[in-house]
Amino acid sequence: MISKVKNAMSNLVGGMMPHGHHHHNHHSGGGQNSGQEGLPHRFPYGRPDFLDLTPELLQYSTEHASRPVVTLKRGTRLPWGAGYAEAINAGKSMLNEDQASCEKLFVRKPSSKHRNSTLVDDNGDNTGIPLHFWGVFDGHAGSGAAIMASKLLHRIIRDGLGEICHLLENPNSAPPICLAKNGSPFQTEAKKGGTQDSAEDADAVCDASVRFHMEKVVSLESLVMGVIETAFKQMDDLIEKEKTSYAISGGCCALAVVYLMGKLYVANAGDSRAIIIRNNEVIPMTNEFTPESERQRLQYLGFLRPELLGNEFTHIEFPRRIQHSELGKKMLYRDHTMTGWAYKTIVEDDLKFPLIYGEGKKARVMATIGVTRGLGDHDLKVYNSNIYIKPFLSCVPEVKVYNLDENKHGPDDVLVMGTDGLWDVTTDKEVAEAVSTYLSRCDPSDPMRYTLAAQELLMRSRGVLKERGWRLPNEKLGSGDDITVFIIPLAGHESET
Repeated sequence: MISKVKNAMSNLVGGMMPHGHHHHNHHSGGGQNSGQEGLPHRFPYGRPDFLDLTPELLQYSTEHASRPVVTLKRGTRLPWGAGYAEAINAGKSMLNEDQASCEKLFVRKPSSKHRNSTLVDDNGDNTGIPLHFWGVFDGHAGSGAAIMASKLLHRIIRDGLGEICHLLENPNSAPPICLAKNGSPFQTEAKKGGTQDSAEDADAVCDASVRFHMEKVVSLESLVMGVIETAFKQMDDLIEKEKTSYAISGGCCALAVVYLMGKLYVANAGDSRAIIIRNNEVIPMTNEFTPESERQRLQYLGFLRPELLGNEFTHIEFPRRIQHSELGKKMLYRDHTMTGWAYKTIVEDDLKFPLIYGEGKKARVMATIGVTRGLGDHDLKVYNSNIYIKPFLSCVPEVKVYNLDENKHGPDDVLVMGTDGLWDVTTDKEVAEAVSTYLSRCDPSDPMRYTLAAQELLMRSRGVLKERGWRLPNEKLGSGDDITVFIIPLAGHESET
């Protein structure tokens, strides 16, 4: 097996982009899409619907040699006047595996007709609580999971919020701890009397002093966060379920921004990133989830369930691979309990391949994948083995909240969200400076100003094609990855909601 893993690592290094960038690195030998042959696609390949590309433009967008920047057409307006730009990779995959979505939806109580069915269209019904959604989905080993998530995640979030719509409509009241069987507030029915069965009545705590000590106060904000977290899990489960009937390739990192009732909820699972630029100040809204940032979680799982390591990997990390001749010597190590390093005596078990190997953007879980959160990847295995990697991958996002109503925003205050193709070569500060500088020179009344800023930002990260590949102005390597960028004006909600 060690030789198999070495092969996987050599393929990984050999498969690096000539311009210094890598895929999230699945290997075809890992059986990612095993059993999918002959099944119809869940959704056909395409670019985001809001781009409205003709077949000719769609074909043009796939040209790796020129890597054209694709933006909104003049006259097309996204919610809040948001800007958007994208470009394909420099050749690592045939198609652009990034996907994006931008939607305005309405949250309302589920009707009896739709209570047991989800994902229905709004069909022009603009009643309810307005919800805005922006999402970027960075696909790997195929675009199937990214396309499916871009089509459905916002609807799953909307439907989840619909289940608590009666609570959203009364934001000044704390959410009840228990709901009745029909989904209505427990306390409301209790006051009406006679609607709970005796078992439910028996569970109710009547003594006010006891209740004060037993009950946690849960905010409406944290309830919305829980709906979003649950929606990511439901999306991941749906991908797994539908893979039995459809060809849904690969997996994807997922970054979603949800606007609801004066607040932005930024949910991230993967290594995409979002920042807020306000008064030239940078406010990070995401953390990246990689083998290095989640080392202790991954090692702890390997420690608790060693059978997931297939008797081929060790959860312990060492500064380098151990040689057989070093058995019995003391070497630096760290495990799931440690942030620092210590020495241990090397034993036979330590000769196994490390669960986490490599540094920075080259760090991999089981020598295979460079991100630790996302959607899909249910069939992903270690190269040429039967060891599944999915148990180590989490679909649960980290959700951060930004209260728009607590701050005043000018036309140059924005949220920038993008896939890692943008951030691999551009820091938060550089992005903020580029966007702020461009917007300060741009006509405030130009409806395309945010799309033009997104285009400018994307071109800075992509660079210019020269003899030695795509290069930045400082001659460093440009991004060879797919790049997707939204720029969302924070003052945009005032005119629409």
